[in-house]
Amino acid sequence: MSTTGATVESLYRQHARRVFSTLVRLLGSFDLAEEALHDAFLAATEQWPAQGVPANPVAWLVSAGRFKAIDRLRRDRRFSAWDDALDETLADPAPGPEQLADARSEIADDRLRLVFTCCHPSLAEEARIALTLREVCGLTTEAIAAAFLVATPTLAQRIVRAKAKIAAARIPYEVPGTAELPARLASVLRVVYLVFNEGHAARDGDLAGEAIRLARLLLQLLPEPPAEARGLLALLLLTEARRAARLDAAGTLVPLDQQDRRLWDAALIAEGSALAEAALRQRGFGAYALQAAIAAVHAEAATADATDWPQIIGLYDALLRLEPTPVVALNRAVAVAMRDGAAVGLAQLRPLLPALAGYPAASAAAADLCRRAGLLDEARLHYQAAVALARQAPERAHLAAQLAALGG
Repeated sequence: MSTTGATVESLYRQHARRVFSTLVRLLGSFDLAEEALHDAFLAATEQWPAQGVPANPVAWLVSAGRFKAIDRLRRDRRFSAWDDALDETLADPAPGPEQLADARSEIADDRLRLVFTCCHPSLAEEARIALTLREVCGLTTEAIAAAFLVATPTLAQRIVRAKAKIAAARIPYEVPGTAELPARLASVLRVVYLVFNEGHAARDGDLAGEAIRLARLLLQLLPEPPAEARGLLALLLLTEARRAARLDAAGTLVPLDQQDRRLWDAALIAEGSALAEAALRQRGFGAYALQAAIAAVHAEAATADATDWPQIIGLYDALLRLEPTPVVALNRAVAVAMRDGAAVGLAQLRPLLPALAGYPAASAAAADLCRRAGLLDEARLHYQAAVALARQAPERAHLAAQLAALGG
């Protein structure tokens, strides 16, 4: 590969989604922007070997892509039905590389605009996730479908429908104003959280990595990052820090209290803990910041026995006031069991089980506490339920081994 070819390839890897984001703003269409993106990089491979790499290649690519798109629109106008909404795109004078080079902050903001557009609350949650991974992260439709165990045509239809809704409803391509930002940001953070959870549960490092990159991007681009944006990134980093210790050599899940803490990523823990502390010092912190603080307390304990359970219970009390859900109450009950004994924790957990029927973590927690309390017959029943409900093979293998260890 020539030096210029290597430069183009490197630019595509690093900046393709930046170029795409600005083309969406300039052209007003995801599909036009995607075609223009590929046309721009094709033009670069054809022209740069002779002309040299421009001083600002990103601005050049944006300008080239827009000119190519306008040329295509003008050709198509003569042969197909015309969308009047495209008149504005054709009439607007195309900025050249010089003008775009002077608008670097606007190009950076385009990435944030794209995130908020893809995560607009009028779209269904599954559509927001698919659209964000496809358009912001640049993952292929096939890769997203495989990660979420969905047929590729089904996933593709979600993306098509989401784009059509954005166009039909004329959803603005913009960062919300101050009044709208908190509600809209909650939708964005929820998408990032769900993407990470899916990658974490499926041991998909690429998907989890994309979620962390998105969380970092939000922190970089938001002018005054709210506490929950910091809290979410902290939570993802602290969870990711334990990845290497979560499975044993046979691929079986290793519970948190049995993990080899020497395998935890100290750099991620330090960064995540600092972010969690900063989030809790800000006004308006919420569930992500509190979950990150709980994860930080776990991460900072040298051994499982050294875990500060009173502090964790206090944080769960605060989280329960914000989110009074059975899942939060379940986690608090487990923490109480670790501080005050399995019997005390069970007394708090049992009333929650009817509301958590079908939730594998609830059956697994009940089984573990019953085992610790010496209630082996009840533990067997809960382990059997947990094995049946477990969605991932490593969890299923761990639960099955615990059940087998009880005998009988």
